[in-house]
Amino acid sequence: MGRLVHFEIHVDDMERAMKFYGEVFGWSFQDWSEYAGMPYYGAVTGDDKEMGINGALMQRQSPPPEANQALNGYACTMGVESYDATEAKILKQGGKVAMPKYALPGMAWQGYYIDTEGNLFGIHQPDENAK
Repeated sequence: MGRLVHFEIHVDDMERAMKFYGEVFGWSFQDWSEYAGMPYYGAVTGDDKEMGINGALMQRQSPPPEANQALNGYACTMGVESYDATEAKILKQGGKVAMPKYALPGMAWQGYYIDTEGNLFGIHQPDENAK
């Protein structure tokens, strides 16, 4: 099987993107630009003993996605403990709602947002009582 082991988020403004993902999700970053030959920062998304993967922020090499454009790529979804608290952080840090919170009945709360770089991402709070 081909298990997902790494992700890359393409960004226009590296400092702005690191601030957004650091403040919203608590990620930390390591400068791997020397290895990549361009601005490239490894994103540590949690403890290696927990389920999940690490990734990176990389310098965008083309124009950013346009508003209301259909998704053309992968959408990453982050697991969160509190949907509402995370949404508040996203909005405070300059993110925008793409698809408001909705229930996956009996499973979770889900929603989608646009980051400061124009990228779509989701958040997901497990909740057996969601309806």
